Amino acid sequence: MMPGWMGTSSREKIPASAGDEELRMIPRWSMALAIVLFAGMQYVFHGVMPHYKHELLPLRLMMGYAWGSLVASYALLLGYVSRDVKRRGMSPGLWMLVCVVLPGGIGAVVYFMLRQPVLSRCPNCSTTITASYHYCPQCQFQMAPVCGECHRGVKITDVFCTRCGHDLAQDGAPARLRAYSD
Repeated sequence: MMPGWMGTSSREKIPASAGDEELRMIPRWSMALAIVLFAGMQYVFHGVMPHYKHELLPLRLMMGYAWGSLVASYALLLGYVSRDVKRRGMSPGLWMLVCVVLPGGIGAVVYFMLRQPVLSRCPNCSTTITASYHYCPQCQFQMAPVCGECHRGVKITDVFCTRCGHDLAQDGAPARLRAYSD
């Protein structure tokens, strides 16, 4: 038996978190641009700017890395926004313009404050709906499990409603939503 701090065995799978899925949305062009911008800032601080006193070398190193990281992070943010905007069904051109034109990352802050929820499709009628809906508004297809008493959303593995205590086994949930209760 190996201690937990020594690593995981080949049989154990580490589940991907939601943050990993969000990071995978950053396009390769944005990553390449971030690397180029970081290297460009290093060139500016160490090649272009005059340096007469060698005792200021630590300050130049710190400023080069700080500004390089800032500019590279902004390039990665623009890449993320370019993909996230399409996933949410918003206008990509408008939001990229807002993010680039507004100074100091204010455009990205505005985007994150005003972005629409993630959309999904109903498997029954293909209507585009918000992921938080429990029923399709067009065909009343049950998208997620709900309590038959208080009609609030419940987890698929719950036996009793967390809000009202109703026995969920009594509800006539579709077979696809009863998979974990049997």
